[in-house]
Amino acid sequence: MDLQLIEKLGRVKEEIGRALVGQEEVVELTLTALLAGGHVLLEGVPGLGKTLLARTLARVLDISYNRIQFTPDLMPSDITGTNLILPGREDFEFRRGPVFASLLLADEVNRATPKTQSALLESMQEGKVTVFGETRDLPQPFFVIATQNPLEMEGTYPLPEAQLDRFLFKILVPYPSLEELKEIVALTTGTAQAEVNPVMTGPEILAVNRLAREVPLAEKVLEYALKVLVATHPDNAGATPRIKQYVTVGASPRGIQSIILAARVRALLAGRFNVSFADIEEVSLPALRHRLFLNFEALGSGVSADSLIAEILAETERG
Repeated sequence: MDLQLIEKLGRVKEEIGRALVGQEEVVELTLTALLAGGHVLLEGVPGLGKTLLARTLARVLDISYNRIQFTPDLMPSDITGTNLILPGREDFEFRRGPVFASLLLADEVNRATPKTQSALLESMQEGKVTVFGETRDLPQPFFVIATQNPLEMEGTYPLPEAQLDRFLFKILVPYPSLEELKEIVALTTGTAQAEVNPVMTGPEILAVNRLAREVPLAEKVLEYALKVLVATHPDNAGATPRIKQYVTVGASPRGIQSIILAARVRALLAGRFNVSFADIEEVSLPALRHRLFLNFEALGSGVSADSLIAEILAETERG
């Protein structure tokens, strides 16, 4: 194990905390997903620091950063780039779009049309874009942090299941407490400005991703994670009565991949070199909540995916 990398991971969290007040769990989960090589969907009302989190992460991790404000008139070429004819030349020149950055913030991604949303699919899955038949590699590492507002649904286009499944985590951003609001006011309305410094580099992030895959995973811990996943399927014998009643389709195999990768990174962030049952439990909710598709009865009864996953975790036996 590279102890120097492990030490830097702790410094990353400390540096982010200098610019972002509260939201410890959101920061921890977002950092976990990025270090695992995955993408994140942040859901919360405006003004909770989602954009600040993305910008701070890019600064602390010392990687290139771009932001796209998604709107209904946004076109796929506005994301990927396009070929242009330059004055005085007979050939085309490719002008790169904002997707060519190591960290891309897709702000209010559900406001764009499905055609434009789909422009992110290849880049999120393959790390490449194809424009006019030519495929170009994106910078490595490459992460997408997408945001959406859960309150305003008019004029939006809900993300399709295929695109939701490409996010390693869906993270709910809570409203800050009274004490945190006081700190935010002091930090943002005074003369002093919080400055964060780069701690890691792009190659070091890729090294952490490789290192995390070497973290030992006991057979009993893996079996526990698998039991949690299959319990989300209503036709499985281990499904709870409420899963059978309210869930149409359970989590895909990407769900277990997300849980295991994230649990390994979480172990590294905690300074441990083995995955625990607690690691599995901590990452299961953000890894699965967007992979359970509920029926109309659940929506009408106010049943949430979070409550169903919490029930599974409570009833699934360890070891």
